[in-house]
Amino acid sequence: MKRTYIRFRCSIYEKKLLKKRARRAGISLSEYCRSSAFENAIVERLTAEQLECYKTLVKYKNNFTHIGNMFKKRNPSLAKEVELLAEDIRQHLNNFGK
Repeated sequence: MKRTYIRFRCSIYEKKLLKKRARRAGISLSEYCRSSAFENAIVERLTAEQLECYKTLVKYKNNFTHIGNMFKKRNPSLAKEVELLAEDIRQHLNNFGK
């Protein structure tokens, strides 16, 4: 249980910035300061718009994979290009988590 207080001075700008970052991470200001002090990784949550973009990219990746599978026998070069595009989208999706 956390019962001890620690106070520190900062400017008004710094306080607003800390509150904003804590809000984006979905945690309290005190939890944000503790995590920062102990050098823990603080991950910001995705906004609704970013989450929607991520879902759209997942759909595109799956659709291009399906299209590539349909063309494998008929047009191997087109299938390869579609597979490369799906792989490129997958790499962008992996970067979302970082």
